[in-house]
Amino acid sequence: MSAAFAGTPAKDALDSAVIAIAAAGCETPRLDAELLLANALGVRREQLITDRELTVQGPAVRAFQDAVRRRAVLREPVAYILGRRHFRRLELAVDARALMPRPETELLVEVALTLPQGARVLDLGTGSGAVALALKDERPDLCVSASDISAQALELARVNGQTLGLEVDWLYADLLAGIPDEFDAVLSNPPYVADGEIRALAPEIVRHEPHGALFAGADGLDVVRELLAQLAQRKGVQWVALEIGQGQAGETIELARAAGFASVRAERDLAGIERVVVGERVPA
Repeated sequence: MSAAFAGTPAKDALDSAVIAIAAAGCETPRLDAELLLANALGVRREQLITDRELTVQGPAVRAFQDAVRRRAVLREPVAYILGRRHFRRLELAVDARALMPRPETELLVEVALTLPQGARVLDLGTGSGAVALALKDERPDLCVSASDISAQALELARVNGQTLGLEVDWLYADLLAGIPDEFDAVLSNPPYVADGEIRALAPEIVRHEPHGALFAGADGLDVVRELLAQLAQRKGVQWVALEIGQGQAGETIELARAAGFASVRAERDLAGIERVVVGERVPA
């Protein structure tokens, strides 16, 4: 591959990569190839089209070769190869220590933007820190903390917080165990994939994303049940928002009501799926 790419026009190298990535069964081969080549060359994606003199040579040859191999052969997610991903207004460092932030998770941030001034908020199961950091970025008045059971994920989240200069208190914890009883609101993107659905998931997810952040029992709601059971004992938490999977809204709403949240609703994502269940102890 390096011999084919060395000193060749970027367009030719791009076309070869698209063929390899498409043959591997990836859903967006041209977009993937463009992102990987732009990264290897240190240019913006638009320049691949506008700069007809652009060639692949020097260190970029090996970098692009390796990136295409990782995408096509190993089916590694593009964001992990690039080491970064955009989430709302932020660019975050990402790798296999935590789930990749996804567009549907932005809904968690959107519903939390309505919280009262100065509210104390816990992002439980923070992963890369995406939700906590985006919320702090857009609502600096909030007192934001974030927790995770994975020390490796917390390490990544701390790096993101330091890089972005956003103040979030990072906590190592298994759900609410050991978490101070001082929060007004809890939001979470917990594991919610049913164990039996593993065969239906893309290789990018199964091979590279942490299974502990994905799977949660026979129906995918084991973690949601335990978290809401714990929140039933935390009367100070007046508001909760949980990201869930398709078809899980009905049971999650009932679990939230049983935990003492009198006003509960489901918010739909851009695909029309009931993606986030929001509960309040005092009716709105």
